[in-house]
Amino acid sequence: MLRDAEKRAAYDQLGRNWQAGQEFRPPPGWQGGQSRQRRPADGFSGQDFSDFFESMFGNPHGRGGFAGARGGFQSAGQSQTVALEISLEEAYHGGTRALQLQAPERDASGGVITRTRTLNVKIPAGVANGQKIRLAGQGNAGSGGGPSGDLYLEMKIKPHPLYMVQDRDITLELPLAPWEAALGGKVEVPTLGGSVTINIPANARNGQKLRLRGRGLPGQPPGDQIMMLRLVNPPADTEAARELFQRMARELPFDPRAHWGT
Repeated sequence: MLRDAEKRAAYDQLGRNWQAGQEFRPPPGWQGGQSRQRRPADGFSGQDFSDFFESMFGNPHGRGGFAGARGGFQSAGQSQTVALEISLEEAYHGGTRALQLQAPERDASGGVITRTRTLNVKIPAGVANGQKIRLAGQGNAGSGGGPSGDLYLEMKIKPHPLYMVQDRDITLELPLAPWEAALGGKVEVPTLGGSVTINIPANARNGQKLRLRGRGLPGQPPGDQIMMLRLVNPPADTEAARELFQRMARELPFDPRAHWGT
């Protein structure tokens, strides 16, 4: 019977033989499954041991972890996730971007170096904030000729001076003069697809929301543009302006706190 140290040495040698594609030969003293119906103490017969190494290392003559006597070990490269900052206009219209990536690689001597490569990526129209785009085979390189991993671009939409973004909807704060809110009328407003004219209803309230359907980010379905009304009073910085506000105070029976009660 083999001692534990001899068994470990036998395992190591069998692994090296298996990697080199050599025929399996049990070590001296190994009790194969064919002798007297007995099995080794570890539970392996000669055939079992071959199956064990094939399950661990792959078939050296087939498509396992080793490519053969000269192939060496192959492994797939790791996938990579990169945050890509884009403008809201790029998210709406789409476009292309030159992206510089740094990835570790092994040189001819086996050392690890960092290489920089430039990748031209296409941004599809209608990407949402946080959405990931998969670029197959553009991640870290594999070893031993193994396939490269994938590259995931995580979209980060930069803050916009006019719009707030939520999923595919965009919100625009729309300032109104008191007479525009009171009387209603037509107002030109910007959208990502160009300016449009909308109708302000009479007696519009501060904080009221109006919706332009389909004017948000493209998609299935597309998002909407929401306009939140904000009343802006003109400054009373001239005598004429003060007289006008005084006249309104006298002639308009309006109490903004009437709903408080007494």
